[in-house]
Amino acid sequence: MTLLHDLEATIIHRKTADPKSSWTAKLLAKGPEKCAEKFGEEAIEAIIEAVKGDRVKLASEGADALYHFLVMLAARNVALDDVLAELAKRQNTSGLDEKASRRKD
Repeated sequence: MTLLHDLEATIIHRKTADPKSSWTAKLLAKGPEKCAEKFGEEAIEAIIEAVKGDRVKLASEGADALYHFLVMLAARNVALDDVLAELAKRQNTSGLDEKASRRKD
Protein backbone atom coordinates (compact mmCIF):
# COMPACT_ATOMS: atom_id res chain seq x y z
CA MET A 1 0.00 0.00 0.00
CA THR A 2 1.26 3.47 -0.84
CA LEU A 3 0.85 6.77 0.91
CA LEU A 4 -1.71 7.78 -1.74
CA HIS A 5 -3.66 4.56 -1.12
CA ASP A 6 -3.63 5.31 2.62
CA LEU A 7 -4.90 8.82 1.94
CA GLU A 8 -7.58 7.44 -0.37
CA ALA A 9 -8.73 5.06 2.39
CA THR A 10 -8.95 7.94 4.86
CA ILE A 11 -10.98 10.00 2.38
CA ILE A 12 -13.37 7.12 1.73
CA HIS A 13 -13.76 6.55 5.48
CA ARG A 14 -14.57 10.23 5.97
CA LYS A 15 -17.40 10.06 3.41
CA THR A 16 -19.63 8.93 6.28
CA ALA A 17 -18.20 11.30 8.91
CA ASP A 18 -20.01 14.30 10.30
CA PRO A 19 -19.24 17.33 8.08
CA LYS A 20 -18.94 19.41 11.27
CA SER A 21 -15.96 17.31 12.38
CA SER A 22 -14.09 16.73 9.11
CA TRP A 23 -13.01 19.00 6.26
CA THR A 24 -13.08 16.02 3.92
CA ALA A 25 -16.63 15.09 4.94
CA LYS A 26 -17.70 18.73 4.61
CA LEU A 27 -16.24 18.97 1.11
CA LEU A 28 -17.76 15.66 -0.01
CA ALA A 29 -21.15 16.70 1.38
CA LYS A 30 -21.10 19.67 -1.00
CA GLY A 31 -21.10 17.28 -3.96
CA PRO A 32 -18.84 16.24 -6.82
CA GLU A 33 -19.03 19.59 -8.58
CA LYS A 34 -17.68 21.46 -5.54
CA CYS A 35 -14.96 18.82 -5.13
CA ALA A 36 -13.96 19.33 -8.77
CA GLU A 37 -13.97 23.11 -8.33
CA LYS A 38 -11.72 22.83 -5.26
CA PHE A 39 -9.32 20.54 -7.14
CA GLY A 40 -9.16 23.12 -9.94
CA GLU A 41 -8.35 25.90 -7.48
CA GLU A 42 -5.55 23.86 -5.94
CA ALA A 43 -4.17 22.91 -9.36
CA ILE A 44 -4.05 26.60 -10.33
CA GLU A 45 -2.23 27.44 -7.10
CA ALA A 46 0.34 24.73 -7.92
CA ILE A 47 0.74 26.15 -11.43
CA ILE A 48 1.38 29.61 -10.00
CA GLU A 49 4.12 28.28 -7.73
CA ALA A 50 5.65 26.32 -10.60
CA VAL A 51 5.81 29.47 -12.72
CA LYS A 52 7.28 31.46 -9.82
CA GLY A 53 9.88 28.75 -9.28
CA ASP A 54 9.26 28.38 -5.55
CA ARG A 55 10.07 24.71 -4.95
CA VAL A 56 8.89 24.65 -1.32
CA LYS A 57 5.56 26.26 -2.08
CA LEU A 58 5.14 24.08 -5.18
CA ALA A 59 5.61 20.97 -3.05
CA SER A 60 3.00 22.25 -0.59
CA GLU A 61 0.51 23.19 -3.30
CA GLY A 62 1.23 19.90 -5.07
CA ALA A 63 0.28 18.03 -1.91
CA ASP A 64 -2.95 20.05 -1.71
CA ALA A 65 -3.70 19.28 -5.37
CA LEU A 66 -3.09 15.55 -4.90
CA TYR A 67 -5.36 15.47 -1.83
CA HIS A 68 -8.14 17.34 -3.62
CA PHE A 69 -7.72 15.13 -6.70
CA LEU A 70 -8.35 12.08 -4.52
CA VAL A 71 -11.37 13.78 -2.94
CA MET A 72 -12.74 14.51 -6.41
CA LEU A 73 -12.24 10.88 -7.41
CA ALA A 74 -13.99 9.70 -4.24
CA ALA A 75 -16.90 12.04 -4.91
CA ARG A 76 -17.47 10.20 -8.20
CA ASN A 77 -16.59 6.74 -6.83
CA VAL A 78 -13.50 6.41 -9.01
CA ALA A 79 -10.71 4.43 -7.36
CA LEU A 80 -7.11 5.54 -7.37
CA ASP A 81 -6.29 2.10 -8.79
CA ASP A 82 -8.46 2.94 -11.83
CA VAL A 83 -6.26 5.98 -12.48
CA LEU A 84 -3.11 3.96 -11.89
CA ALA A 85 -4.35 1.26 -14.27
CA GLU A 86 -4.83 3.89 -16.96
CA LEU A 87 -1.28 5.14 -16.37
CA ALA A 88 0.02 1.58 -16.57
CA LYS A 89 -1.69 1.11 -19.94
CA ARG A 90 0.13 4.19 -21.20
CA GLN A 91 3.53 3.14 -19.88
CA ASN A 92 6.15 2.64 -22.59
CA THR A 93 4.01 4.57 -25.06
CA SER A 94 5.21 7.83 -26.50
CA GLY A 95 3.21 10.73 -25.18
CA LEU A 96 2.79 11.96 -28.74
CA ASP A 97 1.47 8.56 -29.88
CA GLU A 98 -0.84 8.30 -26.87
CA LYS A 99 -2.32 11.76 -27.52
CA ALA A 100 -2.77 10.93 -31.22
CA SER A 101 -4.66 7.75 -30.29
CA ARG A 102 -7.19 9.84 -28.33
CA ARG A 103 -7.83 12.27 -31.20
CA LYS A 104 -11.40 12.44 -32.35
CA ASP A 105 -10.85 14.08 -35.74
